[in-house]
Amino acid sequence: MSLLEDLVNINLSDSTEKIIAEYIWIGGSGMDMRSKARTLPGPVSDPSRLPKWNYDGSSTGQAPGDDSEVILYPQAIFKDPFRRGNNILVMCDTYTPAGEPIPTNKRFNAAKIFSHPDVVAEEPWYGIEQEYTLLQKDVQWPLGWPVGGYPGPQGPYYCGTGADKAFGRDIVNSHYKACLYAGINISGINGEVMPGQWEFQVGPAVGISAGDELWVARYILERIAEIAGVVLSFDPKPIQGDWNGAGAHANYSTKSMRSDGGIDVIKKAIEKLGLRHKEHIAAYGEGNERRLTGHHETADINTFSWGVANRGASVRVGRETEKNGKGYFEDRRPASNMDPYVVTSMIAETTILWKP
Repeated sequence: MSLLEDLVNINLSDSTEKIIAEYIWIGGSGMDMRSKARTLPGPVSDPSRLPKWNYDGSSTGQAPGDDSEVILYPQAIFKDPFRRGNNILVMCDTYTPAGEPIPTNKRFNAAKIFSHPDVVAEEPWYGIEQEYTLLQKDVQWPLGWPVGGYPGPQGPYYCGTGADKAFGRDIVNSHYKACLYAGINISGINGEVMPGQWEFQVGPAVGISAGDELWVARYILERIAEIAGVVLSFDPKPIQGDWNGAGAHANYSTKSMRSDGGIDVIKKAIEKLGLRHKEHIAAYGEGNERRLTGHHETADINTFSWGVANRGASVRVGRETEKNGKGYFEDRRPASNMDPYVVTSMIAETTILWKP
């Protein structure tokens, strides 16, 4: 096995200029991440210099068998923490051979919103808190839980330490460093309230890059869990009962919100979010109704609310923001399985472009 490890870790730059590019895309379910690799003649740092590629969309639920070709457009480049050297990960979006975005390509519409002059002028910043659950591979039950049984009630696990409280820390720490290596602006990690559940935060990231970085961070996490023989779940309520669900809280600010008097801009933005509550909920992740019950640090899915330092509200404004009269707010409604391209662009569209 040590020889296999040596081969996996070969530094290609010792013997060739060629590099490996792993092209990543989102499959037909909207949550399944796919990837395949190709050799390029030398290092590349600009996605526009990368070749387009294609794949069999009939095998990912994205095209019929008699016209199965889907085209990959490279959009963002990250360093590859698995192959290292000059090798890269490439986040792509997906098109028909005629150049039309396919229905599961949510990046295309997000990029249009983020390139709107009014949105560009406001420099929208995002910080996304991605919660997830690690499951035992053969039984699909949370890591560290007795098979078919339950651990002690919630309380000691959040940010906990110890073999009876923290399960999967090696995976979490590996992911943290791998994201930093890749060039993702990952800003922290912590153990969550339900045992076997963790969180990482991506941001602050501007505009479309928030979606690119979160998707690639998810991809890296999926790959590390694969190596560890553990299943990664983004289900918003993986265990029914008196257990916290998993969300992807979106922290958000614009230039106007970060400037003096920004609290008034924040309040107007929250008012607009309240008026479009149903539309946002519909786009904030499948199965979210199992999580947004009004319990376990959530607001009820049918009612929009906001408050200062209130984790039981739809939108939370921090004490610091209230005190400074400017800053950011947190949309606590998105589920862990939300599409960051959809959520970030929708928040920008509602708060900056939409005129009620």
